[in-house]
Amino acid sequence: MTLNDGSRAMLRNIYYLVKPAIPRPVRLGIRRRLARVLRRQFRSSWPIDEASGRAPEGWPGWPDGKEFALVLTHDIEGRRGLERCRRLAEMEMGLGFRSSFNFVPEGEYAPPEPLRAFLSEHGFEVGVHDLHHDGKLYRSGKAFKHAVPRINHYLTSWGAVGFRSGFMIHNLRWLQDLDILYDASTFDTDPFEPQPDGMNTIFPFWVPGKDRAGYVELPCTLPQDFTLFILLQERATDVWRNKLDWVAAHGGMALVNAHPDYMSFDGRWSSSEYGAELYKGFLEYVANRYRSKCWFALPRDVAKYVRENRPRFPEQRGRMIKRSHNLIRTLGGRGCPPT
Repeated sequence: MTLNDGSRAMLRNIYYLVKPAIPRPVRLGIRRRLARVLRRQFRSSWPIDEASGRAPEGWPGWPDGKEFALVLTHDIEGRRGLERCRRLAEMEMGLGFRSSFNFVPEGEYAPPEPLRAFLSEHGFEVGVHDLHHDGKLYRSGKAFKHAVPRINHYLTSWGAVGFRSGFMIHNLRWLQDLDILYDASTFDTDPFEPQPDGMNTIFPFWVPGKDRAGYVELPCTLPQDFTLFILLQERATDVWRNKLDWVAAHGGMALVNAHPDYMSFDGRWSSSEYGAELYKGFLEYVANRYRSKCWFALPRDVAKYVRENRPRFPEQRGRMIKRSHNLIRTLGGRGCPPT
């Protein structure tokens, strides 16, 4: 069965409506089984899609002659993740890194001002992560427009310039309504997401709007920690390291999204947590191998740089979308179900 974009969106909306009634272990079990199938089926294009290595037209290179860029981001989905933010930030500071922490404005927790102030004072960035993180932001154009004033309110009050939607659902045209410098709700390639239309590039790019308006899109170019360590149950960071090395060799942007919600800082692993030492080890690998070659940047800094140059979207996009749709058809019109 072949489904168009509207039909797939409708199925996502139905899923998020009934999701609260489905036990998490059941959802996770289904996703793990499907993830194993997807990994085999997409082994030629995930985690590395060779077509993504081409720089956009007008790409100026990285500042100060750096060979590539590394961007660290964190989405805080629930209270457990909120409680671990400071410990994660202190780990990164100890290794000489800074990152962006994206908070859900109206989710199951209230992002405390003291934590946001601590992060800002120590050189981190704070971003807005969806509005409710319930999968309903994009259920219709009307629903998205209804949420825009609230999202823009939090962007202003937090002094934030970046946005990422829940479950990486996106519509690059609708995002023009947000008062943002950048969005980071897409991937270069990732068949495991509920909206698996990868951007087919490891470079940031300018999304033009009307009258010279627009924003920068920062695609995630390394798999999410949830995908690697919870879905695929990896016990090492080989996938991260290999993809990082490939991005570095092609002069792109290595953007990582890791969730403190899934990091265990006490050394214990479970079906929904992995050891934080994996993330720490990955950062140590980056620092030891690429310290002099890499631009370690916050997402807002990359976005400001890209806005000045405004490189165009890579020409492969049309071919990428057609290919993604063909592959989705082989799955009966479905992407990997959301968690």
